[in-house]
Amino acid sequence: MPSEVTQIGIHATPVKRLYTLPEAGIYLGRSVWSVRRLVWAGELPCVRAGGRVHVDVLDMDEFIERNKEREVD
Repeated sequence: MPSEVTQIGIHATPVKRLYTLPEAGIYLGRSVWSVRRLVWAGELPCVRAGGRVHVDVLDMDEFIERNKEREVD
């Protein structure tokens, strides 16, 4: 398994990038069906391979940033 080099030059374990729908639900704090609905609505891109559906962690982070709201007093 390849390693990534960090900024200080130490080899580290690769970071997981693709998440299953149940894992994506945990990451986003939502149910699996809620994640499916986001994928079906085109709000959250997915990766389909071999009959499986995965969600890229970068897309989940972008989804979170896109949906942040701030309360204004």
